Amino acid sequence: MKSRTNEKLKALGHEIANRFEYAPELLEAFENQHPENDYWVRFNCPEFTSVCPITGQPDFAEIRIGYIPDRKLVESKSLKLYLASFRSSGAFHEDCVNLIMKDLIALMDPKYIEVTGFFSPRGGISIYPFANYGRKGTRYEELAFKRLSERE
Repeated sequence: MKSRTNEKLKALGHEIANRFEYAPELLEAFENQHPENDYWVRFNCPEFTSVCPITGQPDFAEIRIGYIPDRKLVESKSLKLYLASFRSSGAFHEDCVNLIMKDLIALMDPKYIEVTGFFSPRGGISIYPFANYGRKGTRYEELAFKRLSERE
């Protein structure tokens, strides 16, 4: 079957150098072939790294992204390069999770999205920030409230 992905993608099928400073422009999207369906797309990045903006010490996390697409989906190689761009960026854990979510919303305008960071302990404390969004005025806004209120 012939691929129906957008041929304008720059990262997929091309050698692209990693960037280690925050670079949301690396994100690319392609057309959803099934926008009439509600379905989950999930990504897991178990080797996410960033640095503390105060100390410069490295932070390690597993980042989980789940979303219900509308017209666009994020291209996975561009997402990998984008997540790697945090490597030398100074950002608190909560900031990383919220930036990732907001950048993906700007790229795709999904019906619903959630991003969780499972950051490794530093100083004896683990931080697990969770951010989500559901399109305003729709059942996805209700889903966002429900999912947020169910968190521990």
